[in-house]
Amino acid sequence: MLNYASALLTLSAIVMVFLGVVHVYYTVATNKFEPRDTDLKGRLEAVSPVLSKHMTMWQAWVGFHLSHSLGLLFFGAVFGYLAIFRFSVLQHSTFLLVTGALVLTMYAILSKLYWFSGAFRGIALAFAFYLAGGIAAFVARH
Repeated sequence: MLNYASALLTLSAIVMVFLGVVHVYYTVATNKFEPRDTDLKGRLEAVSPVLSKHMTMWQAWVGFHLSHSLGLLFFGAVFGYLAIFRFSVLQHSTFLLVTGALVLTMYAILSKLYWFSGAFRGIALAFAFYLAGGIAAFVARH
């Protein structure tokens, strides 16, 4: 059974998994991350970066989006698992609690600076749940 702190941390993880799933869907099944300029997309599909002639900028673009999605899914899976099935490990590990908060802080900063407002709102919600759950977990252990 989940207590208050583990429920809040679980909600944070659920939000992150949701964002990751939506990001994968947007990347592979929609045109939401394609440039509005179709000529630009054609150039991205034709030009390779200096790093390698064996890929295109478009392949890199799609790969970056999918790896970003993987990070969201990984965070949600790990912290969701810990919050539900190994809460005492999470509760008693300052390292894990702080690491999760730092990861979400970086996602929040990146989303505010570089992404669209919906991404920022989702990350902010996950961060708020995480912060409340982390503080409750920390307080409950003392």
